[in-house]
Amino acid sequence: MEVIRTISEMQRISKQLKLEGKQIGYVATMGSFHEGHLNLMQNAKTENDIAITSIFINPLQFGPSEDYEKYPRDESKDIKQAEQAGIHYLFLPDVKEMYPVKSLIDMHIQGRTEVLCGKSRPGHFDGVITVLTKLFHIILPDRAYFGLKDAQQVAVVDALLNDLNFPIELIGVPTTREADGLAKSSRNIFLDNRERQEATWLYKSLQFGQELVVDGMNIPAIIEKEVHDYLSIHISGRVDYVELLSYPELKPIAKIEGTIILAVAVHFNQARLIDNILLTAKGEKINRLD
Repeated sequence: MEVIRTISEMQRISKQLKLEGKQIGYVATMGSFHEGHLNLMQNAKTENDIAITSIFINPLQFGPSEDYEKYPRDESKDIKQAEQAGIHYLFLPDVKEMYPVKSLIDMHIQGRTEVLCGKSRPGHFDGVITVLTKLFHIILPDRAYFGLKDAQQVAVVDALLNDLNFPIELIGVPTTREADGLAKSSRNIFLDNRERQEATWLYKSLQFGQELVVDGMNIPAIIEKEVHDYLSIHISGRVDYVELLSYPELKPIAKIEGTIILAVAVHFNQARLIDNILLTAKGEKINRLD
């Protein structure tokens, strides 16, 4: 595995790979790898000739009161894990490399961000689409792999690729979970013992909501309230939201139809956790998008 730290070198390699007819699978990350990241890398490696991962903690997607400075960082461990996962190239630029001067172009997404996490994180997804646009131009991937744990991000990337005509196939990979159902997340390390036990109820509440759909309940507002109440009685943290929306449009719906997302977010003392499931109108779980 080669570790690349400059844009010019990464672009040179990417262009050469394209000239050789190699198909590139790409995983964009902010590091602090867990099994979810490694699963994305494995998919990229298995389904393409070349697998490229990037690590860049993007300051543009952190709000003024968010955890940019304390976001977990362990570069040497990440490099080791990426190599063990069979990644061919690891792109590891610093902030000055990615943003040498203040950009003259501001990117803004107008839809799919006024709900779920986007509602409480204004500007977050503008930062996401800005850095991904740069990274896609640098890496030139044929396929880009994102975890469905952050399904709103996947919906935003879908809009970015479609609106700007990127010749990239978007792959939404199933959420990687602990044995007790908790979604893998770099922020799980901030949970104390009691919160860690309570955190399992995020996924259990989603399964409860799925059962309601399977049993024929088709009024989103009722499902949201039932899931909110179910979750609230099992955790000490604060429920940020429970939302049921169309997917990937992320619009409120009057009744269950088409593909839907049921999503929850909870604030614990030192961590905010999110989780979701994608369902058909009959309540069947959708695990992968491609």
